[in-house]
Amino acid sequence: MSALLELRNVRHSYGDREVLSNLTIYVDKGMIACLLGASGCGKTTVLRCIAGFEPVTAGAIAINGVVMSRPGDTTPPEKRRVGIVFQDFALFPHLTVARNIAFGLRTAGDIQPAGRVSELLATVGLEQVANRYPHELSGGQQQRVALARALAPRPDVMLLDEPFSNLDVTMRERLAQEVRDILKQQNTTAILVTHEQNEAFNIADEIGIMAEGAIEQWGTPYQLYHEPATRFVADFIGQGVFLPGTVTGHDEVRIELGVVRGPLPEACGHGAPVDVLTRPDDIVHDDASPMRAQVVHKAFRGAEFLYTLQLPSGGRVLSLVPSHHDHDIGEPIGIRLDMNHLVAFPRAQT
Repeated sequence: MSALLELRNVRHSYGDREVLSNLTIYVDKGMIACLLGASGCGKTTVLRCIAGFEPVTAGAIAINGVVMSRPGDTTPPEKRRVGIVFQDFALFPHLTVARNIAFGLRTAGDIQPAGRVSELLATVGLEQVANRYPHELSGGQQQRVALARALAPRPDVMLLDEPFSNLDVTMRERLAQEVRDILKQQNTTAILVTHEQNEAFNIADEIGIMAEGAIEQWGTPYQLYHEPATRFVADFIGQGVFLPGTVTGHDEVRIELGVVRGPLPEACGHGAPVDVLTRPDDIVHDDASPMRAQVVHKAFRGAEFLYTLQLPSGGRVLSLVPSHHDHDIGEPIGIRLDMNHLVAFPRAQT
């Protein structure tokens, strides 16, 4: 069975500058996917190509098995059954909430506007403000109106271009979960573009890490965090520190904190120098441990402290510690290694 949305070997260029390079993505029906990357990596251009705002210079884009884009042939945006939620929401200031949502139905002749608008007002929890205007709403309410308007004609694919970037952090996290719930309730296939990792993890089933117009790795949030395929992904996702290590046996590496076992890259044979990724959850505070590390920085996070710890060698690691363990800067504390996923790469050349 083919995916609902397919990008096959897609390339896109602005003049002589290639922005997307041999991009292949498959998104199944009802899946929420995310393109995560730094500014300028090409992720918004992907959305524009899917929507039909930009042509492709190679490859093809298909929705529901129908090719929408190929070199020299681009189906217009209004004929693609694609919904879009923009960064600035783009609501009509002179229309009420209900009429903004109904505007999305102007070309959907087979859907009864009044019934669909009522359904979506209930879905996004805005029945009580149906007759208000956008300027009378909070940012979160405006975002939900924009989502409802895009969902109104029951698009095959929903595109969300940094939809939470204009909201404060607390509202962004809450709305990300709300949007996920709404999309799942409607069984809508969606692609989100963002540079915020927490946002991507909160809303997406699968994530593609983008760099320089290409996908570095595609996988679930768990896979990207615990099983990064490249050093770039390991550096980009989460917080982590690389410690030097040496391969001492089959699938075995010794680092300053002890021996770690797990799959190693083929290039890392016995005696090979490697860099081992340590996450804050790999370093456990343990008063009984003979291994000591000095607190050099701490960040209070409510339930936890994020400690930066200096090892005897001078190397540093991060550790998440319950916040009732409040240690002073400069204080030595006991730690031990509790690593369930070995992530190692050939030693970086300096």
